[in-house]
This record gives sequence, structure tokens and C-alpha cells, in this order.
Amino acid sequence: MPEAARSTGGQETALAVSELSAGYQGIPVVRELNLAVGHGEVVALLGPNGAGKTTTLETIAGLHRPISGTIKVSGRDVAGTAAHVLARRGMALVPEGRALFPGLTVREHLRLAGGRGGRGSVGGNSRASERELLEMLPELAKCLDRKAGLLSGGEQQMLAVGRALVTRPSLLLVDEMSLGLAPVIVERLLPILRRVAGELGTSVLFVEQHVALALQIADRAYILTHGQISLEGPAARLRESRELLAASYLGETAA
Repeated sequence: MPEAARSTGGQETALAVSELSAGYQGIPVVRELNLAVGHGEVVALLGPNGAGKTTTLETIAGLHRPISGTIKVSGRDVAGTAAHVLARRGMALVPEGRALFPGLTVREHLRLAGGRGGRGSVGGNSRASERELLEMLPELAKCLDRKAGLLSGGEQQMLAVGRALVTRPSLLLVDEMSLGLAPVIVERLLPILRRVAGELGTSVLFVEQHVALALQIADRAYILTHGQISLEGPAARLRESRELLAASYLGETAA
């Protein structure tokens, strides 16, 4: 397995995970995992259900302490650092299930995420303006004063992403953006991650079950099966690989 820092083609890494083992109550779900995300890069983490993708994201985000290994963000080892500290340092997680407050409006979610920003801003000088967010997520404009519990699934997912982008994170982690959504909605949502990287300069690591679409927007991808990386490479090359489908959906190791 190549070192994580080499996986971005030699560029400086926003995120470098090396020999990471993580799980619950000392029992590893992922073992000796190596992956990296370059600055402004979009990287997909793919694989079958139960492979350990969510555990990987949550451990990087500080929700679980790793069993062993290192997690470096812009060269700084953050393994075991609390989630709220990582959030202040520029990491944002869009969790599986969105974790919204049903009784709060879209606008209230954005303002809560950004703190008490000035007028026309959702959080101050280092925050994204409301205009910027609505240009990137235009469907939110029509429901700013609607409670989250009354939004469609696609609107809720846009709100979850928008809330994460309020603070202009340097590293965005997204877990199953398409969960429970119709394919036509997914086709509108996933390209937003490409815009986030291109327009905000944010590095993106995302977990996704729609393999073909994920590989259309990602620069590179890793396939996680049985808690270990079984295949990695440029997304353009992996799109041509039939073995990718076996690795992602059947849990087989691609040859």
C-alpha cells in the first residue's frame, strides 16, 4: 500500500490518513487504512454497506478515537482531537441522516451554524454570505423561512450541506449525500461538491453509494471492502473498470 501522502500525485495534502485502524470498544472496523486528499481536491470513498466508510469519516471528524494510526490535516496530527476543536480549525462533517432540527427554519439553521454574523452574512467576515450559499444552493432561496421538518428530502440535504459551508471549511466530509433520494435529485446534488472545491477551494472527501455519478465528479477514489482499501486511483481510470462494480457492490477485491 503506498503512503497516503503520495496518493495525491505529490501535491501537498489537506488530509493524510496513515495506517488508521478504527472501530468501537477496541474492535477495529477499518484496519491499516491509508488515504489522502489534496488541497481543493474531491475524493470519493466507495464500497459496499458495512465496509467501514462511515466509521472512517466519523473518526477523521473526531467523533471516535482511532485505535492506531495517524490523521494529519495540513501536516498537523489531529488523531483523537475532539470534534468541536476540529470544527473550529476548519473541518466540517455532513453526517448520514443530516442531523437537522425539524422545528428550526432554513435561515435559523444557517445563522446558528455561523454564529451572530452581520447583516447580509450568516456568520461574519470569515463566513460565507447568504448570497454565496444561495447561488450554490439556489433551491434553498424559496424556503428560507420554512421549517426543516417540512422540507423535501433533497431540500433537507441541501440545507445540511449549506449549514456545513457557512464557515467556509477547508476540509468537508460528506456521508451519503444521496441517502433516501431519487436518482434525479442525486444528479442535481452531487455536482455541488465539485463547485464547493472549485469555488471555495475546499477539499472534499465524500462517501457515496451512486458509484458512476461519484466517479464523474471526483478527482480520485478509494474502494473500501471489509475494512481495508482494495482499489484506488484516478476517477477517470476507475470509471472504465468493471472490477470497480464488484469491489463496490459485491465486496470483492478487484484484480
